Amino acid sequence: MTVQRLSLDWRIPTAGFSTLLLFAAAFMLHSHWGAFIQWCLATQITLHRYLVMYLLQLNNHEYSGGLWLLTGAFFYGVLHAIGPGHGKFIVTTYLSTNKESLLAARVVPFIGSLMQGVSAILFVFILVVGFNLASGDLSTSRWYVEKISAVMIGLFGLFVIYHALKSLRPRKPAISSLQPLHEHDAHCGCGHHGVGASVAQGDWKTRLGVILAIGARPCSGAIMILMFANTLGMVSWGVAAVMTMALGTALSILGLSLAVRYARERTVAFFGGVTSRGWIMPAVKIAGGVMLILFATVLFLTVIPISANGDYIAAGC
Repeated sequence: MTVQRLSLDWRIPTAGFSTLLLFAAAFMLHSHWGAFIQWCLATQITLHRYLVMYLLQLNNHEYSGGLWLLTGAFFYGVLHAIGPGHGKFIVTTYLSTNKESLLAARVVPFIGSLMQGVSAILFVFILVVGFNLASGDLSTSRWYVEKISAVMIGLFGLFVIYHALKSLRPRKPAISSLQPLHEHDAHCGCGHHGVGASVAQGDWKTRLGVILAIGARPCSGAIMILMFANTLGMVSWGVAAVMTMALGTALSILGLSLAVRYARERTVAFFGGVTSRGWIMPAVKIAGGVMLILFATVLFLTVIPISANGDYIAAGC
């Protein structure tokens, strides 16, 4: 019996045990999911009220409220990243099914999270300042934006599946009679291997799709705070709070993305003999694309209903 066969014999039971632990953790999370969601909503409403109170302090020329506003917005963003959300699901699926460089694993989720704040600002400025819509109309617009963003996530899942299926197609054999002009080694400096290869082989379309899929769905809490700030005539403070909120989310998602990338690298190293087969990773990517489509379907069907009095009333603002 070869050493490789022995290594596979103990790795497979370990993988089975790890899978059972994951299923047990998923079952526990499912059992307490309702209570967890209720806690998230109650905490969100409480934080909204504090942020509104700090805006009111600023409106009364109590400028210490500005520091508390930005601090509260940052922690709101951090807590928002801990709770259930589409950004974490997209990042986890993307980095667990794609080999990415360390730089891309940092930059792509970070920019995508910041884009959520930019999307909220554009949403409010275009619809409130540009079209002067009422609160009920803004709630309707928010409903459509969230529906469209769910569709975009589903389309990104289809894009992932398409590329995975494309990689399974047999390739034309290379011309063996042509020889390279020079031999490649670690010191040739041509950039066709090592770090240069990992960066050059990166799919910028997929990375852009991840950024758009995350950023196209603005944070509802950011929209509500910015709307209230606009009502008080304190737009600059509202924008600052929204971007600070997005920064807190981005830093939290960045930590998650690095953890997922590390877990993927360890898993690939653990099952090196198995994952080297040509069909394994495309199959994993297809599974990830299917999960994105299912998640997008859930998001599409569970969008917060339209409120005739405005979303900020329902959120406790």
